[in-house]
Amino acid sequence: MKGILVVEDDPQLGPALHRGLTAEGYRVELVRDGTTGLERALTGGHSVIVLDIMLPGLNGYRICSALRAAGVHTPVLMLTAKDGEYDEAEGLDTGADDYLVKPFSSVVLLARLRALLRRGTAAATGRSVLRVGDLWADVTSRRAGRGAVEFALTPKEFAILTCLLHAPDRPVSKEEILDEVWDPAYTGGTAIVEVYISALRKKVDAPFATHSIETVRGRGYRLTPREQP
Repeated sequence: MKGILVVEDDPQLGPALHRGLTAEGYRVELVRDGTTGLERALTGGHSVIVLDIMLPGLNGYRICSALRAAGVHTPVLMLTAKDGEYDEAEGLDTGADDYLVKPFSSVVLLARLRALLRRGTAAATGRSVLRVGDLWADVTSRRAGRGAVEFALTPKEFAILTCLLHAPDRPVSKEEILDEVWDPAYTGGTAIVEVYISALRKKVDAPFATHSIETVRGRGYRLTPREQP
């Protein structure tokens, strides 16, 4: 049975998460303050940590940063009532794996947790590094590169790259990328994906004079293996 640590001080949401996740077959531990949450997270034994940002004691950013500094790589899903690109980037830069803005549906929460459990299993079995040709991304350390050369990617760029690396044998549509990378509260169109793909190509392809991120007309984007010149 997969264990989930929920660190949430809201008197309605915390118990609701405990009940809902338990009903789905997870072993759930609920903690209501940041200091105790960090202590419990450091003990290990959890497959995923669901972490609120605004907490008494220690906030979610500090907890996540402390966990990563201590070498704890348990996947972290951050919950917050805040919204905006800056808040998301701050959460991901402290080592969080995903970010969910309140209010959210149980369907979206469960989907995000299943994705994190898959990533955690891959990391635990030594398959945290995804590769297509000489292009690679380490989902545990959040590093990426081509051969021996590493890229400086934003959280969104890294997430898009790993999304493509997870499906090297088929085109990934813009809608799939939006569902995987953007928060469910995002209401804009798919044009934002084109903007980020363009920025990603400048870092992943342009310096090497290659075209590994291929546009498949009407279907999306696909990674094509290219060896470093």
